[in-house]
Amino acid sequence: MVEKVVIIGSGPAGWTAAIYAARANLQPVIYEGALTEDNRLKGTLPLGQLNLTTEVENFPGFPEGVNGPELMMKMREQAERYGTRIVTDDVVSLDLKKRPFTLKTLGGDSIEAHALIISTGASANYIGLESEEKYKNRGVSACAVCDGALPRFRNKPLIVVGGGDSAAEEGHYLTKFASAVHLVHRRDSMSKASKIMADRLLSHAKVKPVWDSVVEEVLGEEEKGVTAVRVKNVKTGQTQLIEATGVFVAIGHTPNTKFLAGQIELDAKGFIVLKDPARTTTSVEGVFAAGDVADPIYKQAITAAGTGCKAALDAERWLAEKHL
Repeated sequence: MVEKVVIIGSGPAGWTAAIYAARANLQPVIYEGALTEDNRLKGTLPLGQLNLTTEVENFPGFPEGVNGPELMMKMREQAERYGTRIVTDDVVSLDLKKRPFTLKTLGGDSIEAHALIISTGASANYIGLESEEKYKNRGVSACAVCDGALPRFRNKPLIVVGGGDSAAEEGHYLTKFASAVHLVHRRDSMSKASKIMADRLLSHAKVKPVWDSVVEEVLGEEEKGVTAVRVKNVKTGQTQLIEATGVFVAIGHTPNTKFLAGQIELDAKGFIVLKDPARTTTSVEGVFAAGDVADPIYKQAITAAGTGCKAALDAERWLAEKHL
């Protein structure tokens, strides 16, 4: 049996695509990911990045905020209610060079599909400290826009780690809420950031650069979460403690596209290139991309959900044109 449309990935983009595809009678199958230790460590378990977030305050329709895992389960239930078939497995390889497309799973299954929606997301890059892992969602974050307005960060000193445009954006956004923003960077300038963005951040009265330094340890308490960081100067070896209730790691994202293995056009950072920026079409006809896997700029749940809708509509129209 050849599936009409297979969706790979189960974040906001994947579930939205599934809801729209199911309501269009396309009988979609979604591969939500496998429950493996490797996926846990990479942050790619079913339900996406939002399932690792506690409070979500900027998703429309929830004026009091919503718990991340609760929001994702509601999306999943809605997709399933309309007839989406859900498979808890990873797609590890595929062949997009012949039709129908062939997909291989971690569990050893082989599936054929006429159309494919890739919504595997992008994983935030972290420093890699054990203490950082311990305090994720309790003061450690990789998204200022998602978390910066939370009560724990308001009028408190915060840390931003990084020296590129991402750090400049995150740091400037946090100046709206923080009492002070300590920018920790291993170099002596923001050489990786565009000059206009670096100047805008560093000229802000709340921003205090900590040059030639790296975060050595995130400190905290069980109930309070993050309380400080230990920072080490890479030139002198000296360490210092900086009090802070939040650590925002802004060292980029890695799109989850390794499994594509040259099957589709990617940019230099590994994000899927959209053939038409206004659509979800890719370099392979019949393959559509939605969410952070094709978005190196916004990386928000609501923009991911929006492109999931677009991908389902694009797939539906393409299938109709091909009489499939």
